Amino acid sequence: MTTQTNASAERRTGSGVPQWPKGTFGADFGASLVVFLVALPLCVGVAVASGVPAELGIITGVIGGIVVGLLPGSTMQVSGPAAGLTVLVASAVSEHGLGTLGVIVLGAGLMQIVMGIGRIGTWFRAISPSVVQGMLAGIGLVIMLGQLYPVGGLEQPAHTAEKFAGLPGLVVAMFTTPQGLAGLGVTVVTLVILFGWQKMPEKVRGIPAALVAVVVASAGVWALGLPLKMTEVGSLLETINIPTGEAWAAAVTPAVIGSMITFALIASAESLFSAAAVDRMHDGPKTQYNKELIAQGAGNAACGLLGALPMTAVIVRSGANVRAGAKTKASRVLHGVWLLLFVMALPGVLGFIPTAVLAALLIQAGWKLLELNKVVEMLRTNRPEALVLVLTAVMIVSTDLLIGTLIGLGAAVIKTAFDVSRLSVKEEEGDDGYLRLEFGGNATFLRLPRLLERLENVPADQSVHLDLSTVRHLDQACHQAVQNWVAQRERDNARTEVAMPAGVR
Repeated sequence: MTTQTNASAERRTGSGVPQWPKGTFGADFGASLVVFLVALPLCVGVAVASGVPAELGIITGVIGGIVVGLLPGSTMQVSGPAAGLTVLVASAVSEHGLGTLGVIVLGAGLMQIVMGIGRIGTWFRAISPSVVQGMLAGIGLVIMLGQLYPVGGLEQPAHTAEKFAGLPGLVVAMFTTPQGLAGLGVTVVTLVILFGWQKMPEKVRGIPAALVAVVVASAGVWALGLPLKMTEVGSLLETINIPTGEAWAAAVTPAVIGSMITFALIASAESLFSAAAVDRMHDGPKTQYNKELIAQGAGNAACGLLGALPMTAVIVRSGANVRAGAKTKASRVLHGVWLLLFVMALPGVLGFIPTAVLAALLIQAGWKLLELNKVVEMLRTNRPEALVLVLTAVMIVSTDLLIGTLIGLGAAVIKTAFDVSRLSVKEEEGDDGYLRLEFGGNATFLRLPRLLERLENVPADQSVHLDLSTVRHLDQACHQAVQNWVAQRERDNARTEVAMPAGVR
């Protein structure tokens, strides 16, 4: 029993309050500081990229750490505002207004709780990986495209088409205006640090790359007096965006309900896919998917009541948590506490971070979502799956996240239907003068043209033995086609023998 107690992530007293073993607190304390330093700029950056006050991103980070961190489900996952939801949030705020955001997030959270209670969490693992990868790639492309505008010192357009249309003017601004040139230089420096940090000595790599990049780039901007826009962060209490009566009235409109469903599905998928990845990174207790879905829903419900950003489990923070040596949930709870204390005590420090630096952090996040190496590998090993991936990503960029994902799911279903509807044909000329046609596999309407083509090519005066006994599934369309073909041959007085699958006449 002692071994089991030491391996457990946490213990509970009779009051139900989590109690963490003293032997692991030091490791969890250190890991929480690392996660806090990674999460802080990302919380602000995601909020700014979503077109909402930076404080709302921090509120979501605090709730993701403290509320979700205390609930059962996953041990090592860290939740908060995610780059993958910036597209959804920006679109929702543009269409429905900031006041309605809380209602949408609350509704999405309640849907997640219902899905978790209904044990739907494990079903998210059945979604085609090509669709998921295409969804993330599409989101990554949209994020990178949008974050180029803060780099050039321009306001980010609301819609993707406008972002593409504005690229020529953005390029001109980047290379001809003082703010554009400064933003471009700072962004390049930030990205070089972010992408090159893993090549530093092992002892140095323990410092989060995002922290180093933000500190170095911000210090350079301050020392050189570069003309860049800075991040604005005020009081959390003053920024709380509790839904009004007007926002609640909009909750029953089809557009808002559609946004709730989209938020719930995308946030759930991202969280549970992240859980699968994080579980492979450690040897501790694995994620309980349905409980994790309930925990994410509770967190989003709390965020919605305060009008904050939606949350998901975030692989960047979760990975940092594992690599920093976290042992229990204490690390993710403490990281939420540090976020809250920092913003309450030192909010002015965030005002030294240029928005171009935050844009660089999100450009890197978008690049990681793209995962070009996986796309190339899939193109080389499984081209049909790769086509589904590319189609999903392209449709997300050219339309929106919901439509693109639905089209990707539809393409994956069609591809799977064709894959499972393989129909083989063996042909043999018998000594008795009969032509033997043996079909195998699944005879569905998708393979009806192939079935009819082969049957109709049989000469009218040829004696035929048609063997369908090994067909695993014969649907109504193919069954009727065979019956019609046999009836026609009987009318032509052609000798025909048919062996149907078991249970089929």
